[in-house]
Amino acid sequence: MADLVHLERHRIARRENAGRGPVREFLAIGLGGQQYGVELTGIREILSLPPLTPVPRAPRHVLGVCSVRGQLVTVIDLRRRLRLSDDSPPRRARVLLTELDSDIVGLFVDEVRQVMRLSESEIEPAAAAMGGEVSDHVIGIARPQGQVVVLINLSTIVPR
Repeated sequence: MADLVHLERHRIARRENAGRGPVREFLAIGLGGQQYGVELTGIREILSLPPLTPVPRAPRHVLGVCSVRGQLVTVIDLRRRLRLSDDSPPRRARVLLTELDSDIVGLFVDEVRQVMRLSESEIEPAAAAMGGEVSDHVIGIARPQGQVVVLINLSTIVPR
């Protein structure tokens, strides 16, 4: 039964995307009361906040390190990295495990919302309009169902 539901959803999504061109999938996340999106291909896993060990003299956006199945993972506060409000974390806070160049890094986010499928025509380039250092981390802006979603470039967020 679950397979039939999955096939039907895939068929509906394919019908909806017909004529829109190639589709990219983004994970919608909440940060500081706003909606952002990160490309789903960069997300390996979504975790509840594990116990963190602070790292002395680490940059302000590094919350600490944790162990995930025996592997040491650095956790970055995405709000701090993007210079957003520095409120206390909500109960729905999660850590997104990302894998970039075989390095695994955790991104601390306020909440995980949904998966969005966007065609290239639905993504507006916005880096130049945003200005400053933050614009280096933005792929573009999308407006699904009338909502504004800032699309984040994971490869520039994670320091190398």
